Amino acid sequence: MSVEALQCSLHLRHVLQASIQAFDSDEESFEEGIEMLRAVLPETMIIAALDIIDREGVMKYKTSWGRHHYEVLGTTSTYTVFPHLDTASTAVSSYCTCPSFAYAVLISENHLMCKHVLAVCLADRWSRCVVRPIEDDELLLKFAGHVSP
Repeated sequence: MSVEALQCSLHLRHVLQASIQAFDSDEESFEEGIEMLRAVLPETMIIAALDIIDREGVMKYKTSWGRHHYEVLGTTSTYTVFPHLDTASTAVSSYCTCPSFAYAVLISENHLMCKHVLAVCLADRWSRCVVRPIEDDELLLKFAGHVSP
C-alpha cells in the first residue's frame, strides 16, 4: 500500500469512527449517523449490519479480568470480530474471520470493514450486544477453535 493510499485509508477510518460516534439515542442523531455512514460505506452493508443487530446476532463475551471478545452470528457461520486493533501498527483498524473481510478489506482493499465489524461497532455503541460472561478456559477454547492444527 502506498503512502498516499495509507493516508487516505486513515482519513476514511477517522470519518467512519466519527460517524459511529455520532449515533445517539434520539431519532435525529440516528438519521444523521446513517447519512454519515452512507458517505463511506455501501448501503447494503449498513442495512445488513442493522439486520444483524435486530436479530440480536452480536455476542459480547466479558472475561473476569475485564476484556471483551465479540462474535457475530452470520447467515452461514459464527465469526470472531476484533473491532479495535492498534491502528498505529496495522493497515486495518479491525478484523473479522469472515471470507468477505479477507477479500474485500485485506485483498482487494475495496472496503474499510465488513458488515460483521460494523454490526459490532454499532451494537456496542447502542448497548445492543448480547452480553455473556465467559470463563478463561472457555475463551481459550473459542480461540483454539479458530486456529488450524
